[in-house]
Amino acid sequence: MNENESLTVTLTLENDEELECDVLTIFETDGRQYIALLPLNDEGDSDDGQIYLYRLTDNGEGEEPGLENILDDDEFERVSEAFNDWMEAQDFGDIDLDDME
Repeated sequence: MNENESLTVTLTLENDEELECDVLTIFETDGRQYIALLPLNDEGDSDDGQIYLYRLTDNGEGEEPGLENILDDDEFERVSEAFNDWMEAQDFGDIDLDDME
């Protein structure tokens, strides 16, 4: 992968719709790994600037990591704050955060 290519993930939503997302970053907070995803439209662009945050789970050696919704409000607040700190360090400015429940 060259530096101009982005890493993407395809989410399958509750209604079985698939949503392609750019991986913005994988980061750690409170000893757990999290991932920040930017949903893309059919043209491969982001329309609304929403970011989805998920907890990464280890599915075993050689397996792709899994994604879990962050259901605890306190945990989501800590993860959002850590992600915002990362965004400020990247000089992206403020982007609306939303979780997919």
